[in-house]
Formats: sequence, C-alpha cells, structure tokens
Amino acid sequence: MDFRRIDRLPPYVFSVVNELKAAARHAGEDIIDLGMGNPDLPPPAAVIDKLTEAANNARNHRYSTSRGIPKLRLAITDWYERRYGVTLDPETEAISVIGAKEGLSHLAWTLVQPGDTCLVPEPTYPIHTFCFALAGAQVQSVPLGPEEDFFANLLEAYESTWPRPRVVLTSFPHNPTTTVVDVGFFERLVNFARERDLMVIHDFAYADLCFDDYQAPSFLQVPGAKDVGIEVFSLSKSFSMPGWRIAFMVGNPEMIGALTRLKSYLDYGVFQPIQIASIIALNECEDETKVFRDIYRSRRDALIDGLARAGWDVPPPKATMFVWARIPEEFRQMASLDFAKHLLAEAKVAVSPGVGFGRAGDSFVRFALVENEHRIRQAMRGIRRALGGTDR
Repeated sequence: MDFRRIDRLPPYVFSVVNELKAAARHAGEDIIDLGMGNPDLPPPAAVIDKLTEAANNARNHRYSTSRGIPKLRLAITDWYERRYGVTLDPETEAISVIGAKEGLSHLAWTLVQPGDTCLVPEPTYPIHTFCFALAGAQVQSVPLGPEEDFFANLLEAYESTWPRPRVVLTSFPHNPTTTVVDVGFFERLVNFARERDLMVIHDFAYADLCFDDYQAPSFLQVPGAKDVGIEVFSLSKSFSMPGWRIAFMVGNPEMIGALTRLKSYLDYGVFQPIQIASIIALNECEDETKVFRDIYRSRRDALIDGLARAGWDVPPPKATMFVWARIPEEFRQMASLDFAKHLLAEAKVAVSPGVGFGRAGDSFVRFALVENEHRIRQAMRGIRRALGGTDR
C-alpha cells in the first residue's frame, strides 16, 4: 500500500537504541538511560493540587475549547509581559496547543503546501523538519553547530533555494546542539524575514534552563517580531510537565488566527483540568523553575566532569537539559549509531545517536540530563571503561 505522507518519513533511528536497551534490561542488565529528553522531576506540588481539585469538578470533564480557555491565554500573555516586557493580546495573539509537536505540525499545515520550501537548522529536533515534510513542503537544511555561522548559513541557504523559502524555523537554546544566541541575533532575523517576506517560527522550549549567568532572549522582544512570526513556549521543561501536553503559540495574529481556525476542525483542546492547573504554574511557580534549572546545572557539571575524567573533553552547555558531545577522536571512524551501540554494550549507558537529528549530527551523540547525579556518576564510570580507561 502507498501511505503517501507517511512514506516520506525515514526509519526512526532512536528506535534501534531503544530496542537494544529494552533487550538488555530484559536480560537483567542495569542500563542507565541518558537518551530520551524525558524530564524525571515532578511538577510543582501546587500544580498537581490544582489538577486534582479541578478534576473533581464535573463541569471540567466536558469538551473544552481548542484554542485554550480565556484565563489560560491571559496567564501566558501575563507571563510574557513579566518576563520579557512583551505585550500580547490574549484574544488574538495567543493559542494553547496540545504540546509543541502538535502545535508545530498543525501550524505547518496552515503555512505551507506542496511546492513550498522552508529553512530549518540541521541537526535539529526531528519535528522541526518533519512538520513541514508531512505538510508536503520541501525542507532546505541550514548547518548549525559549534564551528558554524548559522546566520551566514541562513543567508546562503535562502539565496541558493528556489522557489524562495516561505518559512524559517529556529530554536534557541537549541536541541540537540545546545547553541545559544543573544537578542542581536533575533534583531537580524526579524530584519532578514521582513526584507524577504518570510514567516518565522521560534521554538522556545528551553527558555528557563539556562546556566552560568546566561539568560535566553525571547524572539518577541525584538520590535517588529510580531509582524513576521510567532514563538512556541512549552510547560514541559520549565515546569517539568512533559506528559501533560500543554504548550502555547504567541505572536503574529494572522498566523495565530489561521491555526485557531484549523484547530476548530481538529480538536477540543487540552483536558480542562490540565489547562486550569497550568494557570497556577504560570502565575505562581516561577521559583520552582529555578530549582529545576539548578538541578539540571548540577547534573550537567557531574556529567562534564565525568567525561573529562574519561579523557573525553566536552564544552559545558550554557542551556538546555542536554550535552552535545563530539565522538572522541579514537572512535571517530564510527558513525554515531554504532558509537551509541558501543556505549550501550560496554558502558551500559544509552545515549541518542546524533544522526537521529539529521546527517549533520553524525559525529556527535546527545546525553539527556534525566538521571540523578549518583546515576550520572555511575554512567561516567561505565563510559571510562568503554573508552579504554580504568574504573576509579
């Protein structure tokens, strides 16, 4: 059978490691999973309490509204005002989505069609590429990495692509490369988009997970940003609510309006008690986001120190819940999937092969900081053995 859009999807590389991990655990091996970026920290207690209270109200079990209840949209726009000095209209410039992946996928349906072209970083989080591919558009990759000038690459990709790209997607702090930018980058991006009649999508998933005095700017802080694009913010990482599937898109009212119209045909929004509890997260739980940030920073430091002891020197990231590590020189003849298999077999540590984020990532693996420091140190001892060192 021909499944049309599904046939455009490549094999899911991460499933190879997942299957090997499952088989090893079934055989009784203790595998430390630093692969999937699946936060292990519990959400704030006040959020869980509000969810329980709201779920006990029978009225909250009826159909909700696909764009999010008014008080929730007001909470996100108030959050932007407090954090970034950005004024947004909760009626026309904010919409709740069922997680960033759903939001990006459905937004792509409204923005592109077969024959259109989009600019997307590579390597990057897979949905950044495949939301457009599934909508029938062509994707032009823009190299992003430690030795790359991403903005220069963006200009070159635009000029070398025909038909001219319609959308550019960015995401800083970036998954998986942990690349960060300053507000000057977004000023250039807004001017770039305005001059070329481009629409911008900025995925701001790691807004709060920033370390060492770095503060991630919002795309919407730049004057004129709302004229050309939107920003995606998720509660998954900032408030440790990944399974709740609650995120927002804010910014350009025409783009928000198009998504609102599409979603009215597709869904009735997130379960209403989750929306109500999310209001508490946004309005009352900023201190908890700082606690989460500090835990991830400590885990980062433990992992970076452990890799250094193994002779694997990796720069500490300034943001995200990941470490993006170039494969050590003596193992660089291996592709990232083979090296990930090696670490699983010899170190009993699961990591994500870089090729799963695009071919440009094949010299790297990604560590997710989703285990406590004790387990991370145990993982690093295993990696020392796998790299030929001694267990100290």
